[in-house]
Amino acid sequence: MTMDVTIYHNPECGTSRNTLDLIRHAGIEPQVIEYLKTPPTREQLSKMISDAGLTVREAIREKGTPYAELGLNNADLTDEQLLDAMLEHPILINRPFVITPMGTRLSRPSEIVLDILPEDSFNGPFVKEDGEAVLDDKGKKRIV
Repeated sequence: MTMDVTIYHNPECGTSRNTLDLIRHAGIEPQVIEYLKTPPTREQLSKMISDAGLTVREAIREKGTPYAELGLNNADLTDEQLLDAMLEHPILINRPFVITPMGTRLSRPSEIVLDILPEDSFNGPFVKEDGEAVLDDKGKKRIV
């Protein structure tokens, strides 16, 4: 399938790996940007956050980051100050962000990416690294 897809990926993150695998399961080879090595620009990050329908604060990762040490839980901080911190410390950018012609999503959990991939692109089951089934034998979303 030909579709322009970009994933801001961290190969150390299971959710990010599962999301990348789901995209590839759809027959799409995305542009993979390891954002810890190649962070987005301020404009790119702001647009991703906005296009995903998130606030800047919702796009910050707290776990395993310098979030607390930097005092980012201070409610008085502006979006610009939070973006500054995210750009200075890319580990603060929650992941994975995925951009397709169908939209932009922060794919947490990984199956959120299904909302922005063509439904008919999956031909079989998909199981996440932890064993959770996401797609059934017909490539349809499993309803739990």
